Amino acid sequence: MDSLLNGSRPPVFCPGCSHDQVLHALDQALVAMGLSAEEVVMVSDIGCSGLFDTFFNTHAFHGLHGRALTYATGIKMARPDLKVIVTMGDGGLGIGGAHVLSTCRKNIDLTLLVLNNFNYGMTGGQCSSTTPQDAQVGSGFLNRLEKPMDICQVAAAAGAGYVSRLSTYDKGIVEGLKEAIAFDGFSLLDIWGLCPGRYTRRNKLTPRSIEADLAILPDLGDYRTRNAREEYGRAYRQEAARLQPVSKPARIEATCTPPQAGRSEVVVLGSAGQRIITAGELLCLAGASAGCHTAQKSDYPITVMRGHSVTEIILSDVEIEYTGIENPSVVIALAPEGVSRRKKMIAALPPEAWVIKASGIDLPPSAATIIEVDFKAEKIKSQDWALVSLAVLAKQNRVLNMDMLKAALQLRFRKAEYETALAMVEKAVESLCR
Repeated sequence: MDSLLNGSRPPVFCPGCSHDQVLHALDQALVAMGLSAEEVVMVSDIGCSGLFDTFFNTHAFHGLHGRALTYATGIKMARPDLKVIVTMGDGGLGIGGAHVLSTCRKNIDLTLLVLNNFNYGMTGGQCSSTTPQDAQVGSGFLNRLEKPMDICQVAAAAGAGYVSRLSTYDKGIVEGLKEAIAFDGFSLLDIWGLCPGRYTRRNKLTPRSIEADLAILPDLGDYRTRNAREEYGRAYRQEAARLQPVSKPARIEATCTPPQAGRSEVVVLGSAGQRIITAGELLCLAGASAGCHTAQKSDYPITVMRGHSVTEIILSDVEIEYTGIENPSVVIALAPEGVSRRKKMIAALPPEAWVIKASGIDLPPSAATIIEVDFKAEKIKSQDWALVSLAVLAKQNRVLNMDMLKAALQLRFRKAEYETALAMVEKAVESLCR
């Protein structure tokens, strides 16, 4: 094959646009390397450089502005046999800067071509991350306030294995592209060129001045020696192969009978340190032991041992399609921090709903049946209130029963923990449910 260009979609750029020359040079490089269309993936994002994927008759992926390297990384990890080439403008370079740094650090076998024409050419000629400070651009004075980025210096410092600068008009551009694509690791080519549609209308820039500007840039030093290491995808697969296979999830057999049919919804309202989330997990395990479908959603802040802790649990004998809870059948209110998060819900509860609340907890007026439990009088620790509340429910055969709770404890805890929890639950139920 003498070309990988898409015959049904001939390339169209502004007259004199450097992208057109890079496109044909890239095509020549791929053909010279003996690569077939099936072996190449073109990944692009938004902007004029984002047209490359449509102009090549290869695999292609077109994504969001600045995010092309993230997609390319996924493709290369899934299909290490493919040559993955990313085209990105200096606009996408600035927008996706964090992704560029991440890819440099990974050293995954991708080739990034930065088609650098010093402005956002497609959207009006605004300044980009590489626009010179003395340039006249469509975004006014903004570029005068920012130092332009030397992406090669940045990439070398971030760990890229191969970095090079090229002029679009360099006679060795095809060889430069071949060398970058052949490199076993992450390679970046900063390719300078003209944007006649926007940039050069206001700024004097020519192939000769580009060559002169490139010549005075500082040398990148011994970055290749510093950054030399194994290609990321291969190293990843080697490390992963040493790991023990992940065991399959344990299957919970239905050994109990639920006390009610249909869907039961429970909301537990507490504070950090009260093991609210654990109580929700136990209720889900109890439901699973009775053959129920279960769902749990939790709400808590990022703080540790401070703030609210709320968990919502659904047990259902049919598949759960919607996990929202608006009118729960049971609310367990154990701390004001949690109650404050669901005041409207409590106030709207119907008479058939139950609220198990700790003594001293204030609730908004509600039509629900209120069951007050004085945990402190029974010398039950705050971190055990949620579990004991489940035991109170189980004793009343509401939502779950004692067989389901015991099964959940056995599934969740080791033998010693199980025996301690079961003894505490049985003692608490005996004193609270006389």
